[in-house]
Amino acid sequence: MIKNALSKSVLLILTVSWLPSSIAAPITTSALGHNSPTAYIDAPYLPYANPQAPSGGTLSLDTRGTFNSANKWMTTGVAMIGTDYLYDTLMTGSLNEAFTMYPQLASKVTYDPEDTSWIVYHLNPAARFWDGTPVTSRDVKATYEVILNKGPMYIRSYLGDIKDIQIIDEQQVKFVFKSTENKEILLTVGQFPIFAKSSIDANFEKITLTPLMGSGPYKLGRVDAGRSVSYIRDPNYWGRDLMVNRGRYNFDMIKFVYYQSDEIAFEGFKSGQYRFRPENKASNWVKGYNFPAVTAGLIKKEAIASQNPVPMQGLVMNMRRPIFQDIRVRQALTAAYDFEWMNKTLFHGQYERLQSFFHGSELAATGTPSDKEMQVLTPLLPKLEPIQRSAVLAEWQLSVSDGSGFNRQGLLKARQLLLEAGFYYEDMKLYQPDGALAQIEVLMTGETMGRVLLPYIRNLKRLGFDVSLRQVDGPQYYERMRRFDYDMVVDVFAQSLSPGAEQAAFWGSAAADEPGNHNSVGIKNVAIDQVVKSLGNAKNRDDIVLYTQVLDRLLRAGHYVVPLYGKSGTNVAYWDQYRHTENLPSNAVGIDYWWVDKEAEERVNQYLKQ
Repeated sequence: MIKNALSKSVLLILTVSWLPSSIAAPITTSALGHNSPTAYIDAPYLPYANPQAPSGGTLSLDTRGTFNSANKWMTTGVAMIGTDYLYDTLMTGSLNEAFTMYPQLASKVTYDPEDTSWIVYHLNPAARFWDGTPVTSRDVKATYEVILNKGPMYIRSYLGDIKDIQIIDEQQVKFVFKSTENKEILLTVGQFPIFAKSSIDANFEKITLTPLMGSGPYKLGRVDAGRSVSYIRDPNYWGRDLMVNRGRYNFDMIKFVYYQSDEIAFEGFKSGQYRFRPENKASNWVKGYNFPAVTAGLIKKEAIASQNPVPMQGLVMNMRRPIFQDIRVRQALTAAYDFEWMNKTLFHGQYERLQSFFHGSELAATGTPSDKEMQVLTPLLPKLEPIQRSAVLAEWQLSVSDGSGFNRQGLLKARQLLLEAGFYYEDMKLYQPDGALAQIEVLMTGETMGRVLLPYIRNLKRLGFDVSLRQVDGPQYYERMRRFDYDMVVDVFAQSLSPGAEQAAFWGSAAADEPGNHNSVGIKNVAIDQVVKSLGNAKNRDDIVLYTQVLDRLLRAGHYVVPLYGKSGTNVAYWDQYRHTENLPSNAVGIDYWWVDKEAEERVNQYLKQ
């Protein structure tokens, strides 16, 4: 059942022709929550917004790589960052709730809590594309059909429960689903950008820097190919007075500056080339902010808390490669990673070892399995290999080194595991059981991860592996990732507080064979498939937590990735011209709700002119 805190003003009993005759009491509401409250359904604005925030100024940020396309929803090309600002979605999420959606293009929805095989989205009659034409049901249908047929594979699987999209009239579009089991699909279909049908028909598959026609708060501004992209606030934006948009989108311009390395990007921040920086480098955070602008009091540093899971950043072992098939090999490769030395030497003690795929949240599995977890796990245990079965039932703890830099115990453990797996040494080289040399190529793009990967590679060489670090440019990297063409690669698995059907794209057996999907590990495990399915069908918050914790245990016990490091919350540094409300959202930085203090911006501008 989907939980809704519904006021009388938004509850209607409908008896119209397009409703199935078997449905007695469908609900029409302006908010949807999947096992999550709808606390702000009657609020004039969201609690982390300032409806009196001044508009104006520029938000400037950095990013990496390059781009050659304005469409991130196609399967070719490298999309520019920030295109989400160009498009509205049917509904938009709350940053204080696990999975709750409020009106944007759609003013309300109609559904039956007892029969979740369909939902109707009612478009706001005022919704307009940039050219002034209305957003209609035909645009919604065309958008979802093109994404389902020509979009990235992981998105197709995420929306795979859609059976049909039916146009009722100009403002009503009905989504029909294959079953009633996936409750969150009712909200999922409200999360995607809507494009004008005419633009889709003409340009969807073209690699171009001209975006598809949108209805969002910003239009594409100046594009400096490979160097920067800017978005200009649309003064005629139709949705500026919506509840979710009050106090939002306050910047006249949002600019992203591209850099090829973090070192160069940091220098760019120091010189004011961009002025808002999430700081992901511990050494910078601890000792890098001592340049003149900091001394002059023009730079702020802020640690922003978050209840979201810390993204799992890990070295993926591609299970499509024979060398990683034996779980003991994967255990050995994990044991060779010396987090304690790296955290002390490279990261100034700023990071945490990621002990969970949902680290730092209530979704992380802790201790040994609870009675409820055991009820889920017990029928799955016979489907697991013995090592994974044992690890699932035990209290999880990654090995801890002495921090000396030698990792003697970890390497001895790794060596023993390799020997048990049938690997052998000859002429100081390590060989696989079939006689092939134990070779591994670690793929990366950019230079940021090099200093992290090289000490690890040094440890693998001590074990006898023939290891190489392959650095490629952005387009080649993205293409190899799409085709799963790597031995090991660093990947990041970001999670929300309401995991569900999208987990199949990360860990599902079907996704392992679909180029462009998110199962970069190549996991094919029937127990994991079953738990992911149960998670997608969760009926309440307790079920979401339960099945996520079981999934967490299965993923950890499979030793599919070498967990690296992370940090709860987000460190940000910014030139002292940006402001935010006292109460930031609980699950995000919420940068879209910040604003520019114009007097402070002028002080910064004057300083940078010196």
